Amino acid sequence: MANSVYKINKGINKPIEFKGLKAQYIWYLGAGVLALLIVFAILYFLGINPFVCLSIVGISGTLLVIQIYRFSKAYGEHGLGKKLAYRQVPHAIRLKSRGVFRKVKTTNK
Repeated sequence: MANSVYKINKGINKPIEFKGLKAQYIWYLGAGVLALLIVFAILYFLGINPFVCLSIVGISGTLLVIQIYRFSKAYGEHGLGKKLAYRQVPHAIRLKSRGVFRKVKTTNK
């Protein structure tokens, strides 16, 4: 029998990471950059000075990148989604009647 050599992919089940950004934060940053490009185009077409447009978009872009990196570091791959889902969980369940706890009688035919 011939010996077989198999390559092991050691990156399986690891989150996608690009320069410190993990998983969905890469998409958030891409969407933010696209939104800033659209904002720049709108401001430019409105006749605002291009240097003012660049400064507004530049400052907003810097704040966007800082905030996205902060979220990526603080919450990790799935943490931001878990935090948003946790807000949907009710603090208490209130029942107006005890009908839920009564035993339902069933008849066997």
